[in-house]
Amino acid sequence: MHVLQRVLDRVAVASADGGPIPIVVFGLDGTLYDNRPRTLQILLEYSEDVRSTDLELSDALSSLSLERIHRLLSATLRECDVVQGDVVHEITNFWHERFFSDDYATLDHPIPGAPGYVRALHEAGAMIVYVSGRDIPGMMLGTLASLRDDGFPVCAANVQAALKPDATQGDESFKRKVFRQVRKLGDVIAVFDAAPGICDTARGFFPEAEIAMVDTWRLEPPDPEAQVDLVGDFRMG
Repeated sequence: MHVLQRVLDRVAVASADGGPIPIVVFGLDGTLYDNRPRTLQILLEYSEDVRSTDLELSDALSSLSLERIHRLLSATLRECDVVQGDVVHEITNFWHERFFSDDYATLDHPIPGAPGYVRALHEAGAMIVYVSGRDIPGMMLGTLASLRDDGFPVCAANVQAALKPDATQGDESFKRKVFRQVRKLGDVIAVFDAAPGICDTARGFFPEAEIAMVDTWRLEPPDPEAQVDLVGDFRMG
């Protein structure tokens, strides 16, 4: 049975049993949302900014497509042979100022099937917990607006969103802290994330849960011994 169906079935059974509330935890970037369009748009804007002063660099960046955007910006720049240290540094600063902002987060696309799947879990009785490395000052309002507009459960009973209090905190340390808090709220049935390290961390916190890595970034598949499922999207059937 596919992990998506297993999670839905486990939520339905746990909800009917009347015990601790079943919880499903989702990351956002790369998990429920494809944020490659955000990076692509920022790099295309930089391309336009430097067109009059560095045509070669501008052409290199404008050659990028969604399929050539990687999880790490440095890997994306290598795709178009932009490797000079000072240039990479300048582009990184330009990207960072925009990537972690409400305005650009609205460019993200929901992973196919994600809104409907999360709604189905919530309607079956799950508490939905969104856990993201996005920060509250820069991205909370835009994140909640995107979730609402894209049809995810938000601002409803048994829905929580945990974002970093500030952008300087590391993603993994933040998610570890949230995992400690979440396991006090009920029975964690599943954790979905796009980062292998976070999936490994979740397995340690929730040994009985379904752990699934969303393959947005086309990374190395999980080691079979890690007991982490790989999912391409959230479409069922």
